[in-house]
Amino acid sequence: MTYDVGIIGAGPGGYIAAIRASQLGLKVCVFEQGACLGGTCLNVGCIPSKTLLHSSELFMRFNEEAAKHGVNIENHAFDFPALQSRKTQVVGGLADSIIHLFKKHNIDVVSSRAQVIGPHQVKADSRVIEAKSIILASGSAPIALPFLPFDEKHILSSTGALGLERIPKSMLVVGGGVIGVELASVYARLGCRVTVLEMMPSICTGLDRQMAAQLYVLLQKQKISFMMDVQVLSGRISSEKGVALTIRREDGNQQELEAEVVLVAIGRHPRSQDLGVANLNIDTTPRGAIVVDKQFRTTVSSIYAIGDLIDGPMLAHRASYEGVAVAEIIAGLSPKVEYMHIPNVVYTSPELATVGLTEDEARELNRGILVGKCAFKGNPRARAADDMDGLVKVIADKKTERILGLHILSSHASEMIEVGVVALYKRMTLSELGDLPFAHPTYSEAIKEACLQALNRSYHL
Repeated sequence: MTYDVGIIGAGPGGYIAAIRASQLGLKVCVFEQGACLGGTCLNVGCIPSKTLLHSSELFMRFNEEAAKHGVNIENHAFDFPALQSRKTQVVGGLADSIIHLFKKHNIDVVSSRAQVIGPHQVKADSRVIEAKSIILASGSAPIALPFLPFDEKHILSSTGALGLERIPKSMLVVGGGVIGVELASVYARLGCRVTVLEMMPSICTGLDRQMAAQLYVLLQKQKISFMMDVQVLSGRISSEKGVALTIRREDGNQQELEAEVVLVAIGRHPRSQDLGVANLNIDTTPRGAIVVDKQFRTTVSSIYAIGDLIDGPMLAHRASYEGVAVAEIIAGLSPKVEYMHIPNVVYTSPELATVGLTEDEARELNRGILVGKCAFKGNPRARAADDMDGLVKVIADKKTERILGLHILSSHASEMIEVGVVALYKRMTLSELGDLPFAHPTYSEAIKEACLQALNRSYHL
């Protein structure tokens, strides 16, 4: 059989591309090694990490805040195997739903490692399958320290950290980015002594500087230790004490740190090396990202690439966004992809969500800006829930008042940020958003107040 579209990878980019292509009347085949439909995101990334984050946050809140809400908790024990079992159930249920969706849309699945061997050929095991168009969506993998390869017992990738059988007594986290601080949060809440080592002067580099700085302060209050401006020079596994790392501090002095386990969260690299792209002379960058044009075409015009395989932020919803776009391009449509509309979220407590330009980025464009802020300390719903950490920050063009960016630090930030996505998509102004009626009392009223504060029209600030 010759397919209209062959897709290598069934993660959030690949499986959404498959469904959209099928909706458009195309015959689709998806290649995924093993039974891992949903990719890294579902199996060893977004979903299991958010499950652990949710459960560990509940445990933290029960221990620290139950009494003030009139709840008497006598037993503070935590059943970690039960938590891991629940995580497995959540992942399994969602994986089953993808199988159901593929059957509903008549999408064929080949459970095999696959490579492109020609402009229209995919080799899976001993079979060669023809496809008029091919989408590469094999995602990314964690980057290891060259002197400390992952063994997922002492030296952990994010995958290993999500699959631990017990809570370690101590953990060193190398990397203060999104993955590092999220997993540090999980284990610090459960009683592990966690220290984050970051080579930059701030965590979550690339997000709004003021918002990241506030998150840093709040995470420190949750008993997460940070060492900034440090470089990890070497490491060794000690059978008695776990792992020892040698670091260089900002002042140039060296220091040895020890912990039961080390989580390495220094980034991810595209999984492009086993796709056969080199044999077809498909261009890649020095870091292994596949080069594509604005239509997601590689240097072989019938082969496309999306998601973590190409340059850009490694986000599941970005991959899905591109998957829909490339399916529509193959079907002859002309979708518009606007990366400014893609939000980013750090699922700590509180969450940090952002979309559009940061304040520094807006100022670097040499344009006058308006900045509005509203802290949750004055928000009635946040006060009722005793959940007042964080703020909303909105950035707009001074001349047109058009909104350029929205940044939210709040326990509900991941749900609220879509207001900013819609505002950017609709090119809304501060007045247009700030004059809308928001339900009262809600956390989202802080967005309204921030917009009005930028215009010196706030009712409560």
